[in-house]
Amino acid sequence: MATSPDISPISPANTIENRELDRTSIQALSKSGFAHKLIGCVLEDVDLSRLVLDGWVFEACNVKQANFTGAKLSSSVWSGCKGGLADFTGCDLSESRLEDCDFNNSSFRGTTLTGALFERCKLTGANLSEAKTLNLSFNETRLADARLPGLSFRKSRLNGLDFQMADLKKCDFRDAVFQDCSLRDANLVDCRFEGADLRGADLGGIRLLNAKQFKGATISRDQAGQLLAELGLKVR
Repeated sequence: MATSPDISPISPANTIENRELDRTSIQALSKSGFAHKLIGCVLEDVDLSRLVLDGWVFEACNVKQANFTGAKLSSSVWSGCKGGLADFTGCDLSESRLEDCDFNNSSFRGTTLTGALFERCKLTGANLSEAKTLNLSFNETRLADARLPGLSFRKSRLNGLDFQMADLKKCDFRDAVFQDCSLRDANLVDCRFEGADLRGADLGGIRLLNAKQFKGATISRDQAGQLLAELGLKVR
């Protein structure tokens, strides 16, 4: 990737547009102490690990395969970004907002996501293992094949979430309400569903290996028939 040209002195309100940036360029911006807004910039495959970028705004940027390991990104805003295979391992994304972004197969392992929001994002194959997720929210987000073991969705209203074939082992869905969601073929080992309303979830492919985990949950008659059919029973 070509090295970006020198960046002129910046002001607090400076916006960088349509630039190809490298680590040196971002470091120069970060040293000002101000948060900056990048629009349409290319940071593909750039090493941004351990940089302090709190409050930065990334709009329509290409961050594919970028390395944000250990970076400080609290209260950052991401809109319309492409970030397949990006690495956010161990970074701080607390109180951040991510909208209409594609982070397929990205790593958020051990990432601080306290108070963060993913809205209309693609997180297919993403790894959120060991992430710190207090008050983490998802809305209309694709999480198929994602790794989310142990996450708590307790008392959450889950809207438009696709958990198809996701690893949800030991997740807490107690008192959660599912609306237009999919749990098809997901790994639900040791999940908790007491008080959950599952009527708005696709339960296809789920096998009742442990029916007790669904004790106290609400499902529809059609869903009950579907689950019994998985056991080879015919409902007449």
